[in-house]
Amino acid sequence: MASYIQAQNLALTFRPKNRDPVTALQGLDLEVGKGEFLSLVGPSGCGKSTFLNVLLGLLKPDGGDIRLDGKKITGPGQERAMVFQEFGLLPWRTVLANVELGLELKGVPASMRHQRSSELIKLVGLNGFEHHYPHELSGGMKQRVGLARALATDPDVLLMDEPFAALDAQTRDLMQLELLQIWDRAKKTVLFVTHSIEEAAYLSDRVIVLTARPGRTKSVIKINLPRPRDYEMRLTADFNDIKATIWNTLKEELIARTGYGA
Repeated sequence: MASYIQAQNLALTFRPKNRDPVTALQGLDLEVGKGEFLSLVGPSGCGKSTFLNVLLGLLKPDGGDIRLDGKKITGPGQERAMVFQEFGLLPWRTVLANVELGLELKGVPASMRHQRSSELIKLVGLNGFEHHYPHELSGGMKQRVGLARALATDPDVLLMDEPFAALDAQTRDLMQLELLQIWDRAKKTVLFVTHSIEEAAYLSDRVIVLTARPGRTKSVIKINLPRPRDYEMRLTADFNDIKATIWNTLKEELIARTGYGA
């Protein structure tokens, strides 16, 4: 698969006032193919979210190079969108109005905004809730609105920063399955940050394990499991072997960071 996103020797250090500098990324190399679903796992504080924000164009690296489709990333762009762990919905806007927000900011005419947003609301399984407000929705429904809002501007790349972490276990399983179905239909390139080894293995084409801070690529694990995937696949020996491979790679970094188990 040809490289669509490419990071080479990426480095970024935060330098807050009156505190010691914190190097989040150092020597990070990473490649993503177009249409690929790639997950990032690593110890807390290893720079996973920082990397997504560099890719989104909100943070500028101190060194190295990051490119999308061969073009250097120098700031935000319409071809990239983020889905955050916090739902970030505007409480005074309905589901439809929240999904329309990005299109509205782009100056898309109201009729076109309405049509595009209605299609996406149906895609994420919220038809019938177009005129509900965020406080009337469950956590899983709010995250679906966030996903529809990110898809509304038709980005090529979808960045997801622990989007299901705040959900209960059953809703999280359901959202994972729905995300895979949406990804299969929408054909987006997805970079997904998670602390869940099982979630990473279930969703991804490949899993990147990052080192303890400063983050860099420690291992690239290809998920050789057929698609489409269902819940029962998680009960197979092949799936458990993949989880064990990810865990054994990650465990070394967790020990390096905490000293626990050393």
